[in-house]
This record gives sequence, C-alpha cells and structure tokens, in this order.
Amino acid sequence: MLIIKPISLKLANEYVMNNHRHHDKVQGHKFSLSVWDDDRLCGVAIVGHPQSRRIDNDNVLEVLRLCTDGTYNACSILYARCARVGKDMGYKKIITYILKSESGASLKASGWHCEKETCGGTHWTGQRETERHQYEQMTLFMRNKKQPPNELKQMWVKNLDEP
Repeated sequence: MLIIKPISLKLANEYVMNNHRHHDKVQGHKFSLSVWDDDRLCGVAIVGHPQSRRIDNDNVLEVLRLCTDGTYNACSILYARCARVGKDMGYKKIITYILKSESGASLKASGWHCEKETCGGTHWTGQRETERHQYEQMTLFMRNKKQPPNELKQMWVKNLDEP
C-alpha cells in the first residue's frame, strides 16, 4: 500500500536530481510530498507558484516536478494528493506541464484535464530576443545541467473549487 508523507525541499530535490529523466532541482516551493511503499521512497512531487508570469497569482499552484521510480500508481496518487493539499490550502486551481509525447494517463486517472494540447516553446534560452548574442556565453554555465527535450508541452489543469 502506498503512503503519502511530507518531505523537505532539500530531500525532494535530491531525489529529482538522482532520478528525473530531464529536469534538475527547483529553487523554491510551497510544499513537497513523497510516496512510500513500506520503507522504500518511490517518488516525490514539488509544488510551487506557477512559473508563467501570466498565470502566477494567489489562486493557482503548479506541480513543478513529479518524479517516481515507476511504482504502479505512484504518479497518480501524488497528483491527486497535490490537488487535495492545494484545495485544503485555499487554492482554486493546480496546473502542471508534461511533454507533448507523454500520454497524461496518471493525470487523467487523478481527475485532471488537458487544457492546452500544445503550449510553450521547444526550449528556453533565458534571454530576450535582443540579447541573443549572450546565449553562447550562458550555455557555458548550463553544460552540467540536465536539458529538457526540445519538445512542445501540454498543460494539464485541475480546478479545485469543483467537488
């Protein structure tokens, strides 16, 4: 039986760094959860404020990272509990982004829906168009970091003010 427990950002980030396919740690969070199968940590979720400035307000949360070892139902139970905790904290909506090539089966099973089938760009340079010449210098500092695939994303949502 899977059990959900709180986890510190430090330990959740450590799990992400060791197990996530293409993302590194995050800088901050509102809360983090872990899923356990007996004494074995099998996944974490890190939830914070939305990364998009257009969405960032006091009513919305974003699952910034969700990472498991493949344990059956671990992703679904984490997504469901993130939504429940967010609702209990007074948030109205929770969102997350997945790669366009991913099915979203765990999100569907948790009652989320795909709001945008294609969003975002294929990569983020961290620079405005007028500062493109600095991109080569910036990549020197990013060489040791995981790089997400150059792929569009899907935006998944769960409205928390619904029963």
